[in-house]
Amino acid sequence: MGNPNGFMEYERKDAAAFPIRMRIDNYNEFHTPLSQREQKQQGERCMDCGVPFCQSGMMIGGMLSGCPLNNLIPEWNHLVSLGAWKQAYARLKMTNNFPEFTSRVCPALCEKACTCGANGDPVTVRANEYSVIETAYAEGYAAAQPPQVRTGKKIAVIGSGPSGLAAADQLNRRGHLVTVYERSDRVGGLLMYGIPNMKLEKHIVDRKINIMKQEGVTFVTSVNVGVDISAQELLSQYDRIILACGASHPRDIQAPGRDAEGIYFAVDFLRSTTKALLDCQMAEGSYLSAKDKNVIVIGGGDTGNDCVGTCVRHGAKSIMQLEMMPKLPDHRTENNPWPEWPRVCKTDYGQEEAAEVYGSDPRVYQTTVKEFLKDENGRLCGVVLVKLESRRDESTGRLSMQPVEGSEYTVDAELVLIAAGFLGSENYVTNAFGVEVDGRTNVAAKDHTHRTSVDHIYTAGDMHIGQSLVVRAIREGRDCAREVDEDLMGYTNLS
Repeated sequence: MGNPNGFMEYERKDAAAFPIRMRIDNYNEFHTPLSQREQKQQGERCMDCGVPFCQSGMMIGGMLSGCPLNNLIPEWNHLVSLGAWKQAYARLKMTNNFPEFTSRVCPALCEKACTCGANGDPVTVRANEYSVIETAYAEGYAAAQPPQVRTGKKIAVIGSGPSGLAAADQLNRRGHLVTVYERSDRVGGLLMYGIPNMKLEKHIVDRKINIMKQEGVTFVTSVNVGVDISAQELLSQYDRIILACGASHPRDIQAPGRDAEGIYFAVDFLRSTTKALLDCQMAEGSYLSAKDKNVIVIGGGDTGNDCVGTCVRHGAKSIMQLEMMPKLPDHRTENNPWPEWPRVCKTDYGQEEAAEVYGSDPRVYQTTVKEFLKDENGRLCGVVLVKLESRRDESTGRLSMQPVEGSEYTVDAELVLIAAGFLGSENYVTNAFGVEVDGRTNVAAKDHTHRTSVDHIYTAGDMHIGQSLVVRAIREGRDCAREVDEDLMGYTNLS
């Protein structure tokens, strides 16, 4: 620890966001990184505490606390404080394959568990990570490093999201021959089409994919495994297969009028915008547009917020975001102490932008859709909403949100976006490979491993554990790669 008083001498300072009216004119990332001098001071704020909860990645109070990748955070914070950027990069890459992604989109579980945050402001861990990886690219030491020896073993990874990419990266480092299959026209999975450009610009994804190509990973796009190519064909060509297709089955809203034109799943809406942005610079008619429409977003999570921010940029007439549950408190309560994940109300970028443009927070709590209304042409024209309240089921004793009789009201809406989460894997893939699934349609694995019920087939990421975070998906991919490597070689030196 270079400066044991750093956390007392320096206040937390994070990358500043562009003014809202400026940033909503485009789809670019909108933060100004700190200078290296300022970032070094932020590194000095790390206390190098005896029990670094920031890197623990453990379950506390039923919630994940600290980094699931067990990043060596105090170590590279210290190196940042010294300006030893190359050494910091080496420590960071020991545990994280893709800091260029996590430093942009991770909700920073590390910061929520930071000891400085117990009685003050946590260390800017995510911003420090951003500086480390971007300095590495600028200085040239994040360049491709192909393996010197090849094993001759061939592995197919189905899906190019963060878990599939992490598995591919690890196994390629080991010297195996890895081919990644992606059904979309571009590599990246949710990194490419599920996360908006203003959170993760797509040239950042392409930059890393190009390095992986230079290191020997083969990518095959626009091939839908289970449709365009059979499972049997892949099994005959590869020594092992990893299923990393994500939890891509969206949860629907079943209400009268659901067949109205103008109701879409959030993932389809976000994909449409990103694809139009990349293909034709948002040419009119090339994407699902919210322009001049009254929009209702169903779901209060990150994806719902991304829909809100995207609709603001489209030029929506109005935006309402529905949340079934009550509003969380603004600050930690006594039964939610540090270092638990803070169950507090978070106002994200999209909600901030909507509040600025439309005059109020778009979120409406304890509310859901009772009916979708259609005009004479079958197009969505309105939504009947109903308030909810918490009631206990007398037979089970469980609490659930139930409609309040007589609380219905109608609002205009020409566009509804369903951002209610995902139910699990798509069955055409699991059926094609004959793997067992659990009650939530996640691919079942044996004995707390990533082995499926079918020999030589493994699974990783959301397809295995259900919808989760990018950082957990990377952890899944790394763990799965280690098991595959050990299975193929009899031992492994992958971490």
